[in-house]
Amino acid sequence: MKDSLIFGITIMILLTSMTLVFAIEETEQEPKPPKMPEPSPEPEPIRMPEPAPAPSPFPEESDSEKIKRLTEENDKLKEQITNLQGDISALKNEKTRLQEQITELNDTITSLKEITMEQIRVIMDLANRLKDVLFEKIFSPTINL
Repeated sequence: MKDSLIFGITIMILLTSMTLVFAIEETEQEPKPPKMPEPSPEPEPIRMPEPAPAPSPFPEESDSEKIKRLTEENDKLKEQITNLQGDISALKNEKTRLQEQITELNDTITSLKEITMEQIRVIMDLANRLKDVLFEKIFSPTINL
């Protein structure tokens, strides 16, 4: 039994000394700097696809037909331009007429405002006269009694 006890104690001492030795070794080591990462290769740029050639808008027309069609379109556009210019001049005339009406209405409003103010002054004057008449002719003799 003594032998097994001595054997057990020796093993425990050996184990603790081993852990101490490993712990000391770990603390004595200096940390190594991390490795620099290798640069990744740049990807190749995506190339734009070659555009397909645009098809001719009027493949079956001859030159004389193209000229005739374009001339007709040009005439239509000129007619539209003249119509639009006529509309513009009509709108300008309408605008001028409406501005004149607005000016006349503003003048009318101003004159009506002045007339209303004059009527209010006359009514206030009449109200003051009525008050004076009431107090001087009716209530004054009654108060004096």
